[in-house]
Amino acid sequence: MSTAKSRRDQFSEATRAALLDAATKRFAELGFAGTSLEDVAADIQASRGAVYHHFSSKRALFEAVFARLETDAVDQTAKAGARGSNAWDSALLALDEFLNQCCDPVYGRVVWLEGPLALGWTCWIEEEEKYAYGMVEEFVRALLESGTLAPVPLKTTTQLAFGMIGAAGQALAGAPAEEQPRIKAEYLEVMGRLLTGLRA
Repeated sequence: MSTAKSRRDQFSEATRAALLDAATKRFAELGFAGTSLEDVAADIQASRGAVYHHFSSKRALFEAVFARLETDAVDQTAKAGARGSNAWDSALLALDEFLNQCCDPVYGRVVWLEGPLALGWTCWIEEEEKYAYGMVEEFVRALLESGTLAPVPLKTTTQLAFGMIGAAGQALAGAPAEEQPRIKAEYLEVMGRLLTGLRA
């Protein structure tokens, strides 16, 4: 029985992963409004019931896709920051990687463009804070504790940094691919200058 159950669990997990992959592709190409559960199910040759077995609604499916993309983006950003030799380098490496993530057509459209539409602005902001705010706060705290930044309030500085990063994310996600390198470079320069102004 345990082997049979294990196989069922494995099949269920594989089905859920396949649904997330198919939904991610459709949300990125067609948006939330242009995606139907029937089409997602058809993409993996499953029934609509199979979708509802894992996700109660299209919004629930979107939330799962959103969470997976955000988790991966935060992980990649944190790993980039960990390569820095000091707090300042770590913050700049993490910022650069995050802006790279925002240039990705899948992450950019699903999280930054479709997220507010699918979840509603208030809920979307709360989700962004849940995934990214803590990471921004960690980098700001490291800058303060290392003496890299002059003594400034942690919360206020984090909120300002979080807001700037959010503005950059939306700008990059909504920009044509050929414009993204220029926009990214401009945001990096401006944010770098602002942070430099806070250095001890």
